[in-house]
Amino acid sequence: MINFNGTIATEEQLISINNRGLAYGDALFETIKISHGKLLFWEDHYFRLMASMRIMRMEIPMNFTMEFLEEEIHKLLEAKLLKNQSSRVKLTVFRNEGGLYTPTTNDVSYIIDTKALSDDFYKINENHYEVDLFKDYYVAPSLLSTLKSNNKALNVVGSIYAKENNLNNCLLLNTNKHVVEALNGNVFLVKGNVIKTPPINDGCLKGVMRTQIISVVKSMPDYELLEDSISPFEIQKADEMFLTNVIVGIQPITKYRKKIFTNDVAALVLQKLIVKLRLS
Repeated sequence: MINFNGTIATEEQLISINNRGLAYGDALFETIKISHGKLLFWEDHYFRLMASMRIMRMEIPMNFTMEFLEEEIHKLLEAKLLKNQSSRVKLTVFRNEGGLYTPTTNDVSYIIDTKALSDDFYKINENHYEVDLFKDYYVAPSLLSTLKSNNKALNVVGSIYAKENNLNNCLLLNTNKHVVEALNGNVFLVKGNVIKTPPINDGCLKGVMRTQIISVVKSMPDYELLEDSISPFEIQKADEMFLTNVIVGIQPITKYRKKIFTNDVAALVLQKLIVKLRLS
């Protein structure tokens, strides 16, 4: 079951061949983690969605308040008997049908889907996790690259490349040959007491977990947070490297080519994040 514009429906009742998200990628989405019925970082997700809709020149409905959309998510959780469990929610907003590249309307519709998760909260995954660069295609450093839109061809092709090469993930480069992000999350590099992450203007996703990790690191007096471009050559000299997204929290990278990483700082940052969450 899904929530389609406020109506609980089955997936089979849903998509038209003329849906603009399907036809042109004219859609945005937010992936939200639910822990025991609580939406984690909901305010950050909501304001990122609103900002993205403005960039895409979508008409924001008057009833699209934080409270309204949260209630719509809970409506689906209740219908699927996930109200008090942990789950992954995908909220998709797409421009309504009409037109070719030029739409006939800027009005929108929304779909909410959810699936149960086995992990209630965040924890460090210490299993082998190997990455390499994906160099077939590059991210263009522009405002559109920072959006969570349906235009994810690069991520799809990169994920296939990772699977074919027995990698857990790949690092994406922008057209300036700087490391921007991973296929499914933001990147942080640790060298000594400096924790570095690419800046938004390099073209990385404006990740919700990225925002949280930056805030946590800035509160740690023993470490310095730096938003600056990352050269692939820096990876070999780093002590640690980890990825972030709202579903897994922090994923330490254990291997990049011949380089083996530790995960001490990643574990410490995650511990601080969990404390922050429990106090909120």
